[in-house]
Amino acid sequence: MNGYADKALSRYLVDHPELGLGTLRTLARRAEPLLDGSAVDDVVVRARAEVDGLGAIERLLADPEVTEVMVNGPGPVWVERSGRIEPAGTSLDDHDTALVVERILGPLGLRSDRLSPIVDARLPDGARVNVVAAPLAVDGPAVSIRRFADRTLELEAFGPPPLVEVLVELMARRACLLVVGATSSGKTTLLNSLAPHIEDHDRVITIEDTAELRFEHPHVVRLEARPANSEGVGRVSLRQLVTTALRMRPDRIVVGEVRGAEAFDLLLALTAGHQGSLATCHATDARSGLRRLQLLASLADATLDPELIGHYVLDAVDAVVHVARDGNGDRRVRSVAAVPSGAPSLGRVELEVLWSTS
Repeated sequence: MNGYADKALSRYLVDHPELGLGTLRTLARRAEPLLDGSAVDDVVVRARAEVDGLGAIERLLADPEVTEVMVNGPGPVWVERSGRIEPAGTSLDDHDTALVVERILGPLGLRSDRLSPIVDARLPDGARVNVVAAPLAVDGPAVSIRRFADRTLELEAFGPPPLVEVLVELMARRACLLVVGATSSGKTTLLNSLAPHIEDHDRVITIEDTAELRFEHPHVVRLEARPANSEGVGRVSLRQLVTTALRMRPDRIVVGEVRGAEAFDLLLALTAGHQGSLATCHATDARSGLRRLQLLASLADATLDPELIGHYVLDAVDAVVHVARDGNGDRRVRSVAAVPSGAPSLGRVELEVLWSTS
């Protein structure tokens, strides 16, 4: 909050939350008579955000072009637009930063303090929030808010017609696909774009750490993991959800992001006949994606033979799709590679390139 009008209007709103827009404008002009029309409106917006919303970053979340908001403690705020990180033109002080954390976590019954310095949460609109507090965040609370587009892209947005033909054909023959790429490369966006190519009669179970998928499909059951509460109880893991999904008569299982021991249970499900399932994981290319899946599955049991897990990976995954951002920040598919059956081992597998930008 900056000027006298901001502070005065905030005090009015605390005592009289029912005040309408016209009254707030009048009060703002009384507080600072020299403000012009647009400045008065800015004061009203900031005051509303201070009392009811997320303070100084509320306007950033109202911008449809902003896909991520990053607060690095007191100081400048950063945003992501079109795949590029840039200054937001907004700075926070200690009060503003504490307000953002309180407004996000308070309604959810969560807290961020020295006993719980890392917190994951979700805003009512589905945006994913991560908070890291002191003593881990040295310069003050670090808050990352990731937003997800309401609009599903057509597959044509990821590449030319030959690529689309390959992806549609893989979906039609119920191939199990692993989508790999870096953070914010478009993995989840691609899953949403593949969803319209799932048969209407299929029962689809989606499993996510934070619900991001927006499948427009007649028969979808969405499952979301749950972190522990402020007392450290109540956690429901992705692995538990994968196991539960197998009891729910799924035709296709979709895991928004494989990141831990649930990879092993997913491999068991895929090799047990759940064809047409989809999953994503962080990796730099198709081959590293398969290796990462093997590594994550090994976390389920240290006594498991890595070679055996490798064979499960080869049996479970039919093709790997690698996505990345191009020089303009647009999400694009870099390659699609088929995993041949009968390979002697994961380390010696020769992937068949079905489509590539090179």
